[in-house]
Amino acid sequence: MTVKNNGFAGLLRGHATNAAIGGLVGLLVGDALGVGYEFHPPESLPPRDQIEMDPPVGFRRSHSGVPAGTWSDDGAQALALLASLLECGQFNLTDFSDRLLQWLDDGYMAVDGDVFDCGIQTAEALGYLRDGVSPQESGGSSERDNGNGSLMRILPLALWHTGTDEALVRDAHLQSLPTHAHARSLVACAFYCLVARGYLRKLDDPWEWADRRLDEIYQDWTGERQRKAFQRELDVLRSFPKTVKPRGTGYCVDTIWSTRKAMEEESFEDVVRAAILYGHDTDTTACVAGGLAGIKFGLTGIPMRWLQQLRGFELVEPLVSRHVEIVAPVTHFPAPTGRG
Repeated sequence: MTVKNNGFAGLLRGHATNAAIGGLVGLLVGDALGVGYEFHPPESLPPRDQIEMDPPVGFRRSHSGVPAGTWSDDGAQALALLASLLECGQFNLTDFSDRLLQWLDDGYMAVDGDVFDCGIQTAEALGYLRDGVSPQESGGSSERDNGNGSLMRILPLALWHTGTDEALVRDAHLQSLPTHAHARSLVACAFYCLVARGYLRKLDDPWEWADRRLDEIYQDWTGERQRKAFQRELDVLRSFPKTVKPRGTGYCVDTIWSTRKAMEEESFEDVVRAAILYGHDTDTTACVAGGLAGIKFGLTGIPMRWLQQLRGFELVEPLVSRHVEIVAPVTHFPAPTGRG
């Protein structure tokens, strides 16, 4: 294996204890690792110990023309979100939507400027944006429009956000709108952001806390129609594992629960490998799980060989530098609140 640069490994020197940077890099590593296995059912994947940036000899790699260590649409859109947050100082729906279009049309935040993957629902919604439709109305709003395209990119919002839980939930909803506007997608994004905040705060059970806290926020939501819709969709999210096993599909609720199951593993390496072994939408499941694992285990928990193989450091380094300068340390986030 030839290592072209070790920029990501170099982050260990200055940011080894920064959980937010660990989450960002963990997201990118998980995404890049999963790219080579996308669209394969679990029974056709290599054994766990052979899941690497370069799949074993004889395995038919997905996106065969894309160099190993390259993140996909997940990572590029996540970086576009972070860049927007750092530039605007708040979540700005118009600015973020413009950056999503810049990604699709010009390769913004894509390694080598190559947009080699885009979800059908996201592409359709961005087409509406290009035609002048408002970002509040461009996203799919039917029950069938609940892919994981807004969930996969949202972690930087939780890493950047230092406001209240309620403000984080509202921004999570807004972030989803340009491509995924159904209440279920909004709730999934809000829930995941609170889970990430729970890991940043080193809570004993971030998942239970996020469930309880989101329920409290929705109980106090202004507007009866929205309140009932969000509470109903939170119940849908809760009920999924009672009847369906996690299976790594592109459905946003399945991605949440596939991630939760993968997070039961005891190392970053095992978390992302477990996420990939569900098969199907491997880059996104590993991206969503890798972000949380990066927070939990830190940069030092990410295997050095994966950091050395990850490409695109020149896109990430300026964002990391600005994030460290602008955003308060995670220990300054608001203390956990709620009735429980």
